[in-house]
Amino acid sequence: MPYAIITGATQGMGKVIAEKLLAEGFSIAVCARNKKKLAAVVSEWNEKYPTASIIAYNADLSIKEEVSAFADFVLSEFNEIDLLVNNAGMYLPGELADEPEGLLETMIGINLYSAYRLTRKILPVMKRKNGGHIFNMCSVASLKAYPHGGAYSISKYALLGFSENLREELKPNNIKVTAICPGATYTPSWYSSGVAPERIMEAADIAAMLWSAYSLSPQANVETIVLRPVKGDL
Repeated sequence: MPYAIITGATQGMGKVIAEKLLAEGFSIAVCARNKKKLAAVVSEWNEKYPTASIIAYNADLSIKEEVSAFADFVLSEFNEIDLLVNNAGMYLPGELADEPEGLLETMIGINLYSAYRLTRKILPVMKRKNGGHIFNMCSVASLKAYPHGGAYSISKYALLGFSENLREELKPNNIKVTAICPGATYTPSWYSSGVAPERIMEAADIAAMLWSAYSLSPQANVETIVLRPVKGDL
């Protein structure tokens, strides 16, 4: 049975990715900051996938000690990790000249350090297996500056840089690294935007692309996946 970790899995892309992996027979470990939402989604999954092995941990991955505690918990339950999805993240718009003091630190903490720290904790297990696949949820904001991107876009550029450096380092260990860079996707951050759902992508589109990349032969790796709505960015 394969084992996966998905962060930020209580809603949006993370939830749909977790459900895709459950449907494919994975045992999964998930975490989230909101304990109530975490319990609710695990209850939903236990009913929908009664034979699945699901472990959950309440953690704020912007806090170094909580990343470590989550990783230790997972590794006490799972002997190996086949797939790590660093999906935890947050979007707060801003302009660099006048965004709130501390916004950059907040964005870097959530969007970059969470992935960096968790990956470092999990890598020894993957290296012992001499294989595995790491997906980092970047963004089209990792590729191109845009209005009101501010600190968020900086953090996503950094996450893409982390992904590329990590991939190069892990080639001798047969560990794949894929950066996923989605454009506008219909998740809770878009629900009250007034944008019609049919104008932007579905979260299931991201899960389908992740699964396609994961399902390739051991000698093939998709390095970067870029998805945008058919009518382009908003």
